[in-house]
Amino acid sequence: MAYVRRKPVTIKHVAAEAGVSFQTVSRVVNNEPNVSTKMTNKVNAAIDKLGYVPSIAARRLGGSKSYLILALNDRDMTLESWRRGDGGDWVNQMLLGGMTTCDQHGYRLIFELVNTHSDHVDREIMSALASLRPDGVILTQPHSDDDIILTLLVREGIPFARIGAVKAGPGFRIGIDEAKAAEVATRHLIDLGHERIGFIKGDETYSVSELRLAGFRSAMDAAALFAPELVQLGDFSFNSGVAATEALCSLARPVTAILASSDQMALGALAVAQERGMAVPDAMSIISFDDTPIVRFTTPPLTAIAQPIAGLAAIAAELLIKENSNNKHPEMIVTLPFSLNVRQSTGHPLR
Repeated sequence: MAYVRRKPVTIKHVAAEAGVSFQTVSRVVNNEPNVSTKMTNKVNAAIDKLGYVPSIAARRLGGSKSYLILALNDRDMTLESWRRGDGGDWVNQMLLGGMTTCDQHGYRLIFELVNTHSDHVDREIMSALASLRPDGVILTQPHSDDDIILTLLVREGIPFARIGAVKAGPGFRIGIDEAKAAEVATRHLIDLGHERIGFIKGDETYSVSELRLAGFRSAMDAAALFAPELVQLGDFSFNSGVAATEALCSLARPVTAILASSDQMALGALAVAQERGMAVPDAMSIISFDDTPIVRFTTPPLTAIAQPIAGLAAIAAELLIKENSNNKHPEMIVTLPFSLNVRQSTGHPLR
């Protein structure tokens, strides 16, 4: 049996049924002003009769809006995480917040990967902007502090939100107090009695990495516990967490606790501890950053700084949609609260 696809009802069908122009139908669909009640009722009656479902393409006919929000994320790190299949959940949480918020407002979120380290990053972004004509752009680290990208978006007059941005500048800067979060996590370990606390720093191309290191050092300095050897460089990946933890455990005076700048690096630290036969938290305490769902299902579940990733993306989308409606371009800093979710991976050190 052959299936014949039913032709969709278009805005032109509605216009013909109502006896109006398709521009008028578009204005009614988009709830735009300067349409009489009589005309609105006429168009809505035609929509109901024909079962018309407005598409983004049809909505775009009536004005300058595209009803699209473009989210840009780092290509190399995202693809590497996907290919490893190691449970990286940051992108998932970002899409959850952005997509659901866009859907509530009749928008769609388009997700693109851009290589920040490319000499032609401006061409990549211009290509996406030209084909999609988004009403706003969501930038994540390291894009949110990239001067080339920021200058390009300002020049093109496209509103943008900068998740995790550190640098002052245009657009909505949305994030948590990264330094304070790291300080709180470190203080938790100090209060438990730990003196040798290792810190696994994130990728240095991400501005937040320096802020988290600053928070760690602030707490350690206040307790007169800091030593340069306690800081190891990672890149947010599982493997870098493994390498950094091996180094911290091989010191002349090994650490008894580790604060890792990402969930994946914390998982690497946990794997090393277990391989070395170090019970967590008895022989090693571990704190993670981000608190994506995966850290709740480890053995033991990881104590973590909870960064509201979905909430950050949701607010970014909300602000961009409202800004586009108001035709304004304000600069704004939005700081969301973080929390330290204490679970079974932290405890008093063995004496």
